[in-house]
Amino acid sequence: MQDKALANPKIEVAWNSVVERINDTEKGVVTGMVLRDVRTGATREVPVDGVFVAIGHTPNTSLFAGQLDLDAGGYIVTRDGTRTSVPGVFACGDVQDHTYRQAITAAGSGCMAALDAERFLEMSSGTIPH
Repeated sequence: MQDKALANPKIEVAWNSVVERINDTEKGVVTGMVLRDVRTGATREVPVDGVFVAIGHTPNTSLFAGQLDLDAGGYIVTRDGTRTSVPGVFACGDVQDHTYRQAITAAGSGCMAALDAERFLEMSSGTIPH
């Protein structure tokens, strides 16, 4: 993926940079953005008409280490839908989905986890163990 992006003449990689501002969002459009070089502090304006922010591929699951089964990539292991290694705990979306990892998948599997939790509560004493 990195090689394809670097070879694409339509893509400019802004190494060591963070987005300081996206211009004209209050007008409902994007006309540019201001980038800041984290090494030098220098800023520059880049004309763009859209922005896509990628958050990476590492699931934010470190707080569950030692409490739920995680795979080698750090994803929560689920069985039979959204069930985790702890009864009454369900996982969905980016923390357990290796393939899609995005919002629509999270929304769909969030619904799955809610239904699994509802069934769990119906079948149990109505209390969730701590």
